[in-house]
Amino acid sequence: MNKSVLKFIAPLPLTVSMLTAQLVHAQQEPVGQAPPDAINQPDVQAITEYAGVLTPRGQLVIEPSLQYSHAGVNRLTFQGIEILSTLLIGVFTAEEANRDTWTAAVTGRLGVTDRLELEAKVPYVYRSDTLFATVPTVEGSEAGQFDIDRDLSGNGLGDIELAARYQLNRGQNNWPYLIANLRYKTTTGEGPFDIRRDSDGIERELATGSGFHSLEPSITALYPSDPAVFFANLGYMYTKKESINKRINDDITIGDVDPGDAIRVSFGMGYAINERASFSLGYKHDFIDKTKTEFLGANGNSSTQSSRSLNIGSLLLGWSYQLKPDVSVNLGLELGVTDDAPDTVITLRVPFRMGMY
Repeated sequence: MNKSVLKFIAPLPLTVSMLTAQLVHAQQEPVGQAPPDAINQPDVQAITEYAGVLTPRGQLVIEPSLQYSHAGVNRLTFQGIEILSTLLIGVFTAEEANRDTWTAAVTGRLGVTDRLELEAKVPYVYRSDTLFATVPTVEGSEAGQFDIDRDLSGNGLGDIELAARYQLNRGQNNWPYLIANLRYKTTTGEGPFDIRRDSDGIERELATGSGFHSLEPSITALYPSDPAVFFANLGYMYTKKESINKRINDDITIGDVDPGDAIRVSFGMGYAINERASFSLGYKHDFIDKTKTEFLGANGNSSTQSSRSLNIGSLLLGWSYQLKPDVSVNLGLELGVTDDAPDTVITLRVPFRMGMY
C-alpha cells in the first residue's frame, strides 16, 4: 500500500514567550513580528508540520533536516474454511516486510510581510525495502503457493514542495491566532509508475516520489498561555487524478489512477522549560480515502479496483534547544499508533535565521 502521502512537510519553530508577549501587545505586534526582548527566547516545536509563528518580515530561515522513517509489517492471512477452531482448510498467506526511508532536505522560508510567509522544500530520498511473502497462485490449493523474497532500494530527488502562510487576525479579545496555509507538492521525484519493472510487472527499484500532484489547504489555531502554547490544525489534501496509460506486463495496462484525498487533523501543546530549552506533545491523524485504479486488459476489457481506506495516527514528541539567538536544534519523534502508520519517524532540524531586508 502506497503511503506516499504524506510524508514529509517541513517543521516550523514556535516561540512560547514570543506568542504570549504578542497576545498582550496584539494591537501593535502581529504574530510574525516578535518584540525585541523575546528574540532570545526558546523555540518550541509545537507541532512539527503544521503550526508555528510566521517568519518576521525581511527574515530568511534556512533549515537543513534529516529524517528517518521505519515501518514493519508481519502479517499472516488465512483464506479458506474454518470447521473447528483447530481445523482450517485452505491457504495461508504470510508477509513480512521492513521499510526504511532516509530523507535529507533543505527548506527555505522568507517573511515577505508581517503577515505573509513563503516556503520551499527540496528533499533527497533514499529507500530500502526487505520483503518476504508466501502467496497462493491457485485459490484453495496449497501446491499453488510460491515465495517472494527480495531486497529493493532507490534513491534520488524527492517531490519538491511549495507553501504559503498568511496570518488572518491579531489574536485580540482572547481569540487564538489563526493562520491560513496552502501547500503544493510537485512530482519531481520518480513515481511508482516511472520505475523499472521486470517482464511480470514486478518492481525492480523503489520510487522516491508519489507521482501525483497534490494541493493542501489548512488552517492553524495558536493559543498562547504562558509558558505554554496550545495548537490545532485542520486540513484537506486533494490529490489530482492522472491518466497513466502504461503497460505493466504483457497482459495489463494501467489506465486512470485516482489517489484518495485525505482529511488531516492535529492538536497538542508546546511548553517552555527555560530560556533555551522546550518540549512539545501532540497527536495527528490522517483519514485517507480509497485509491481507484483502472486496469486495461490485452483483450480490450477494463476494470476498476479500489484499495482500502487508511487511518494513519501518530503521537508527536519534540525537543528544542536554542544554541544562539538565530540558531536552534530541534528533534522530533513520531510514534505510530495505528496499523497503517509508520512505526517510528525521527526528524532532526537545524534552522538558521538571517536578515534579508
